[in-house]
Amino acid sequence: MTGKLRVLGVSALLAMTACSATPAGETQPTASPSAQAPPAAGGANMPVLSRYTKVLVIPEENKQYGRIIGAADAPYVNKLAATYGTAKNMGAGYAVKCPSLAAYILLTSGTTHGICDDNDAVKHQLTGDNVFAQVAKAGKQYRQYAESMPTNCRRTNTGNGVYVVRHAVPPYYATENSSGRCAKWDVPLGTVTSGNLHNDITKGTLPALSWVTPDTCHDMHGAGSCEASLVKNGDTWLSTWLPKIMAGPDYKSGKLAVFVVWDEGNATDNHIPALVISPSTAKVASSAHLTHCSVLRTVEEILGLSLLNCAASASPMRQEFKLA
Repeated sequence: MTGKLRVLGVSALLAMTACSATPAGETQPTASPSAQAPPAAGGANMPVLSRYTKVLVIPEENKQYGRIIGAADAPYVNKLAATYGTAKNMGAGYAVKCPSLAAYILLTSGTTHGICDDNDAVKHQLTGDNVFAQVAKAGKQYRQYAESMPTNCRRTNTGNGVYVVRHAVPPYYATENSSGRCAKWDVPLGTVTSGNLHNDITKGTLPALSWVTPDTCHDMHGAGSCEASLVKNGDTWLSTWLPKIMAGPDYKSGKLAVFVVWDEGNATDNHIPALVISPSTAKVASSAHLTHCSVLRTVEEILGLSLLNCAASASPMRQEFKLA
């Protein structure tokens, strides 16, 4: 009996080992130190799927694909599109009748929460998970850098309409207000020579997620004081900031991937431009059907976060744009 039990025990152990082994031809995913946070709902504890550890997103405004790609007044954007990565079949992913706020909420939570207006964050306080809360739960940090925002975590527009909270959305999320993170991590952008974004770029201390929001004079939207040459002004702003970002330690060391995404198109067409810029992305012109949900999915995959709402079923971007 003793001999039979010993044989049975060894057989069971071998069977357990075979079941838990990595299948032939596959490698077991390993986590980078930044991804080894304790498991948390909506947070990290996902396989590391990318060589990149940081993401920077720049939202632009209200321009249909054909108004930007190939346009003479957007030479810098078109240079980026030809050099790095461009999405040729990108849709906003929500109803064309709805204005900007829905795009930003979709892009950061995977759902519009039924929003179809541009009301400020005093009127909309959204419960539920979002990418900002996910980053914090994973033991990482984010920054919302908002140009022309007068104080941290401003929940209403400025009187001149140059800063609008709907383009810089952490104040809409109850998680970010109740935790105090919005008050600390939603900060004025500064200038190209000084301030929060400049300092974090030059020191190589950009957080896991950077959301860089130009003001309405520089995001192709416009305000009362700056209604002319919207595309040209936005293109010039990008040509000022992106070379600085790409010259910074985070980008040069291969840690940082950059997305430039328009929120929506025009009143009848939500076919929008989107650019992917990284040290490993070269001359990619994707014809895949992509939406804001695809961008959210890719951000979450890079940062090792679980996929929120529509991101779980969205078309991926990571492989085609060489971000794996």
